[in-house]
Amino acid sequence: MLSMMQPTAIAYFLSLCSFLGAATVNVTFENLQELLSTALNDTKNNVDANLNTLELIRKAGYPAEAHVVLTEDGYLLTIHRIPGGKNSPLVFLQHCLLCSSAGWVVIGKNKALPFKLADQGYDVWLGNFRGNTYSRAHITLSPSDSKFWDFSFDEMGTYDLPAMLSYITNLTSKPLHTYIGHSMGTTTFYVMAIKRPEIAKMVRVMISLAPAAFVGNMTGPLRLIAPFISSIEAVLRSLGVNELLPKNSLLQYLTRVGCNFDPFTKQICSDIIFLIIGFDQEQFNYTLLPMILAHFPSGTSIKTVLHYIQEVNSGKFQAYDYGRQKNMQIYNTTVPPDYDLSRITVPIALIHGDNDWIVNEKDVNKLRGLLTNIVDDYRVPFSKFNHVDYLWAKDAPTLVYEKVLETMKKKVN
Repeated sequence: MLSMMQPTAIAYFLSLCSFLGAATVNVTFENLQELLSTALNDTKNNVDANLNTLELIRKAGYPAEAHVVLTEDGYLLTIHRIPGGKNSPLVFLQHCLLCSSAGWVVIGKNKALPFKLADQGYDVWLGNFRGNTYSRAHITLSPSDSKFWDFSFDEMGTYDLPAMLSYITNLTSKPLHTYIGHSMGTTTFYVMAIKRPEIAKMVRVMISLAPAAFVGNMTGPLRLIAPFISSIEAVLRSLGVNELLPKNSLLQYLTRVGCNFDPFTKQICSDIIFLIIGFDQEQFNYTLLPMILAHFPSGTSIKTVLHYIQEVNSGKFQAYDYGRQKNMQIYNTTVPPDYDLSRITVPIALIHGDNDWIVNEKDVNKLRGLLTNIVDDYRVPFSKFNHVDYLWAKDAPTLVYEKVLETMKKKVN
């Protein structure tokens, strides 16, 4: 059903790009085929855009490994590694919503955080959550089965992170020096630290990039649709839609082509991204757009997005809301329980920005007031810094990564 819905979205998206770019690109029925062919050839010629995470790492000159991890509830997750030496401390990086391990490395050698960590002598591991490009497998369920997609970030924190972190520490016989999460990679860590504290104890320090627990003050389009979540959920369920924006979707394929006409349409398409996460044209490298669109979005469950929208509406950090009757069956209460952030004992460093439309400073303040072991609290010194600048900003190495490395080297109790 999702594939049936996508052509409408594609037509709207390409029409928007074509309309706004009309002064530069005269898209008519007669020349559309030629334009698509030219753009497609440009995309094919961008060799790096066609590489997967392992290939991107190896092209940058680093060794790379892939490991498959089984969760307690049967999902098979692929994690990627830039191996260090025998005594190299372990660092684990976990991606954001609709991202994958590739998101960390697309800006390339001498810039990407995993490469900088490897250069500093760390054994670097990159996680992939269930349902994304690299983790679309289960021991009994197929991605074509709706049951495969019956998860939100709660299950990722309860099952995925414990499985990946346990696998790494068991394989290497070492504790985890640092966990670095971006956005949903922070949400899930908080869930794990509360529900699976025995696993969280293996982490020396956790660094939160765009710490996403509370999102009640989110701005942008997601905020606009939040009041209509019940209707949206009912429509999606009636259509049998369970998966959101997989990497191989027709929507992503045509988006890559539609955003590759010329510099003007690339500008328009990047502005559409900015409409969701906050505008920062100064830090965005437009030449990276083909690479970004080749790996983002990487897919997730509809339920994960609905869980976040529930939190926009409630202003709380709480378990998934199934409705009063089912909540009573699952939680023994009519409302979903809050995640008790005061129970987290792992030392946490917060790194946040002023122009993040997803993680608002008001929500960071709320989180700050409930965590009991904050070891660093860093506000990125650039007023336009947005939600994905942690990954793709031109100056991310100086604005963020230097601080990350500094925090990692501190003695933490």
